Amino acid sequence: MATAAAAHLPVMRDRVLALLAPALDPPGAVLVDATLGRAGHARALLAAHPGLSLIGIDADATAIEESRRVLTSFGDRVTLVQAVYDELPQILTRAGHRAVQGILFDLGVSSPQLDNPSRGFAYSQDAPLDMRMNQASQLTAADVLNTYPADRLARVLRDYGEERFARRIADAVVAARAREPLTSTARLADIVRDSIPAPARRTGGNPAKRTFQALRIEVNDELGALRRALPAALDAVAVGGRIVTLAYHSLEDRAVKQELASRTADTTPRGLPVSLESARPQFRLLTRGAERPTAEELAANPRAAPARLRAAERVRAAA
Repeated sequence: MATAAAAHLPVMRDRVLALLAPALDPPGAVLVDATLGRAGHARALLAAHPGLSLIGIDADATAIEESRRVLTSFGDRVTLVQAVYDELPQILTRAGHRAVQGILFDLGVSSPQLDNPSRGFAYSQDAPLDMRMNQASQLTAADVLNTYPADRLARVLRDYGEERFARRIADAVVAARAREPLTSTARLADIVRDSIPAPARRTGGNPAKRTFQALRIEVNDELGALRRALPAALDAVAVGGRIVTLAYHSLEDRAVKQELASRTADTTPRGLPVSLESARPQFRLLTRGAERPTAEELAANPRAAPARLRAAERVRAAA
């Protein structure tokens, strides 16, 4: 969901539009933008397809309100829902849709969230340790840092941040919070920096990057929600419909890759002379591996650098 700070450029917008276009061209098509953000992709897709209706989902109340303003000119073609995207089946049921023609996931944290110091997502600005996408949720980054035992905290940093020095950081956090509770992103960034050996700090960008990613994923249950949402989303795609995902770290991309692989595989038992009709793939891949932003896009929108795009089309109804 990363976008340029100044212009809020949607990541890989032209490629997203091109991949979804065949599914969204027919009159009456419905698109679910499961990660609405500030509606950059949604606005472009609604403008490109005059017969398209949109269901936009976001856990962030501020994103919903700003998107409502951005999309006001599209009138009743737009339905906005504040929710986590793993609620997709219930949302579609309430909207009266058994299947839709397009689904878009633009995962991760959005630039307005990163750029708002009060949200606590960024290690480059001092702020309260919050990191909640839905600010009505209970768990904050401060809760994680001040209450998790060292073993559990190290596991979060290792599993969700792929942090080599997870145990050292966790032990340093536990020692620091024994003196006084951790409340500040700047203090956390200092603890992480001091916990990582100097040679390792010289490469890979800000040494706090992986820790902040891990805490954000834990606070928002991002991977759990994604693993629940992907099967439901694929189930909801109509024949001829398409799904496009944009992931920004390897854990998200791996979850997407695995789910698409399972839906694009022929599951006929080995040894049978012909494929069983019921075992034929339900989807076909539209991308070869994960596509990356072009050099031109990166020049205009550096925050697009980690993006990995995957897409698939439903070719057969479920058995």
